[in-house]
Amino acid sequence: MRALGIRDLIIGVGLGAVAAFVVPRIAAHAVAAPSSPQSLFTRVFEKTQALYVEEPDPEKMTRAAIAWMLESLDPHSAYFDPKSFNDFQQSMKGEKFGGLGIEIVQENNLVRVVSPIDDTPAARIGILSGDLIFQIDDTPVKDLTLKEAVDHMRGDPQTAVTLHLYRGPDRKVVEYKITREIIHVVPVREHVEAGDIGYIRITQFGEETFDGVQKAMAKFDQEIGKSKLKGYIIDLRNDPGGLLNQAIEVVNAFVDNGTIVSTRGRLPDSQQTFAARPGQNLSRGLPVVVLINGGSASASEIVSGALQDLKRATLIGTRSFGKGSVQTVLPLGENGAIKLTTARYYTPSGRSIQAKGIVPDEMLLEDVPDDLKGKDSELGEASLRGHLKNGDDVKDGSQAYVPPDPANDKQLIAAVDLLHGVKHAASDAPKPAATPN
Repeated sequence: MRALGIRDLIIGVGLGAVAAFVVPRIAAHAVAAPSSPQSLFTRVFEKTQALYVEEPDPEKMTRAAIAWMLESLDPHSAYFDPKSFNDFQQSMKGEKFGGLGIEIVQENNLVRVVSPIDDTPAARIGILSGDLIFQIDDTPVKDLTLKEAVDHMRGDPQTAVTLHLYRGPDRKVVEYKITREIIHVVPVREHVEAGDIGYIRITQFGEETFDGVQKAMAKFDQEIGKSKLKGYIIDLRNDPGGLLNQAIEVVNAFVDNGTIVSTRGRLPDSQQTFAARPGQNLSRGLPVVVLINGGSASASEIVSGALQDLKRATLIGTRSFGKGSVQTVLPLGENGAIKLTTARYYTPSGRSIQAKGIVPDEMLLEDVPDDLKGKDSELGEASLRGHLKNGDDVKDGSQAYVPPDPANDKQLIAAVDLLHGVKHAASDAPKPAATPN
């Protein structure tokens, strides 16, 4: 290929695409060698503003640059424009919005479902943890940022959106047409199990979570009676996490003392230890069983890891997701906010579960319907592009299936039996060896 005159074109052809390039007037338009990354960005921004074929929108350019910059760091850092920030605040407060009811992360130009939220359109229609969304209506996900993908899925109630998914290791293509609803995330649901056990299902850790747990425990005391209550089941399966302070409060409802979680980051103020406050334990020392699986992430892993290390609960299920990092939301006034990974968190014994997960005390697999076999696992944090490394990351999948009928829920049945003192044979899945810190 030869360099032609300034008004000539250099034509390149590859994979059926044709690209036309203009040889610039070097002296007039070259980007000067920058003295810092910031000056490089400024120079490129200025040249684009001055020379692009159509006048670009500077605000759109800036927000796109910020979004891609943060998303290049790790799967959980992100930019919220004002609308996205408002949506995020609504979801944490339990307020209502129009959508499908799924927690997602970006992965290799696709969008992965971390977990569907209980009693939402996505959960009812059959969306599973680990599903990979490759197209939303007619729009390929590879052309979207994570924020843009969320915007495509949210919308007015009673309008429909079609998700095109890859499912399972063989990437079977599945398509769902889902009608949006007003999503009001109820973070805590409870009921009396087997007549004498308090069952607490936590779907996410929002601002109302601890209050919901507190009310549930008071309700059990009243409905069952303090003298008859055998213990508690805390169901954290497919709980994608949420607010750190809510996880700490929930743990404190079951312990009297000890470290709940610690955080360590690059800056001094990210080194923190959170301990139980005396007088906050509501459980009166009754036995606790926690259910976890491959869709249990972040704050749900803080709770399960703390209760396991403090010898306060028995964990039943499958290995958790392995998200062991803390994100700080930093408001930018009228420009939205950034969500930035600022620390890793550690369980009371000093374990980092980043890219490894919490291994339950009793590994127990659910029976999976034939049409979902091989498609029911969540690969976890270690499979996400750009995740924070943690030595020998655990990349094997972990089952994230919960039977819709409690009568078929082996993990729930095992939890009830344990609280009733019923002995079981060995679990139907081996417990992996403990991973080093």
